[in-house]
Amino acid sequence: MASPFEVLAVDPDASDEAIERAYRERVKETHPDHGGSLEAFQSVRAAYERILSGEADGTERQRADDDSDDGGSIHPRVEYLNYEVLDDHGWHADDDDLFEKAAGAGLDDDDYGSFRVHPRESVLEAAERNDFAWPFACRGGACANCAVVVLSGALTTRVDHVLPDEMVDRGFQLACNGIPTSDELQLLYNVKHMAELEELLLPPRPFEQAHSDD
Repeated sequence: MASPFEVLAVDPDASDEAIERAYRERVKETHPDHGGSLEAFQSVRAAYERILSGEADGTERQRADDDSDDGGSIHPRVEYLNYEVLDDHGWHADDDDLFEKAAGAGLDDDDYGSFRVHPRESVLEAAERNDFAWPFACRGGACANCAVVVLSGALTTRVDHVLPDEMVDRGFQLACNGIPTSDELQLLYNVKHMAELEELLLPPRPFEQAHSDD
């Protein structure tokens, strides 16, 4: 079985920064949106966690999103629902009891659930930390592949070069740069199939190849 360092393609004595960069690259390479598989994506996540925990080399590393120095910052809770399941159940995004319906529908964890977001962590990063392969392409606020619709709570986007103001006013945000600013957040993810986002999407693989030096 490959060691965590082999999974990330780094040397055991690599710096924390090098390990972080390698992890980011491997996450992109193995993400299902980029031609990878969920199994490979989760393997990369597990390898990174083993290195951080010190299990791989006996040296505990402090993760970039460690909240040990945040003065007791909250860990916002994100309750999520996969947009693709709405049609299957005859639900609509503007249903007042949408999340109550989802909670009682016996959906898989990939389609409905919740997770906590660490300080300085985006919603997409938190989803990936929990082994979910949410859609994305550029990770830089230049496309709507990672878009979510915020139905309750508040989310601020650090970088957004693509969503028009009228869509933001309707709750559209980018998960790749979205940081929760409320204790609780309810959102629809995987909304890239909405008709109004069609012109704002990028094909993940060609975009990655065109920016291979980023």
